[in-house]
Amino acid sequence: MEELRYPIGIFSFENPLTMEVVDNWVKEIEVAPFQLREAVRNLSEEQLDTPYRLGGWTVRQVVHHIADSHMNSYIRFKLALTEDHPTIKPYFEDRWAELPDSELPVEISLSLLEALHGRWVTLLRSLNESDLEKTFIHPDSGVQTVGNTIGIYAWHGRHHIAHITSLSNRLGW
Repeated sequence: MEELRYPIGIFSFENPLTMEVVDNWVKEIEVAPFQLREAVRNLSEEQLDTPYRLGGWTVRQVVHHIADSHMNSYIRFKLALTEDHPTIKPYFEDRWAELPDSELPVEISLSLLEALHGRWVTLLRSLNESDLEKTFIHPDSGVQTVGNTIGIYAWHGRHHIAHITSLSNRLGW
């Protein structure tokens, strides 16, 4: 069950944070919308409405969740870069996934992600080493640095794309 829930494992980074590491993460964020589009390209409506695991979200909900999550993250980055240690607002991902806009065609979120990631990557590529040390406060997980959060969201995209591709592989789509 853990393999289905975390097909690429849980995010972990123990090494020194260098600009080269960050650049690689930014490249992953840059290509994620296109990898996601490819992962769902030939899926039928029935396949899009298939949960990636028992008790998990449908493929459609996963696509819309990525958009929801990455929009929130983009705002968090902008807050951390323009304010001193802002406290960000968390949200209930599971409840958002149940709202009616999570039933819309995936194309809406695919297009949104391509545009959002275009802006996000431009912002991330402008950062210097001191920007990577800036922080925001998450009420549940505490102080987060901009640098580490870039890695978390590079992982986040790969993580959810792997939900879709591993489901497709398991079911022979």
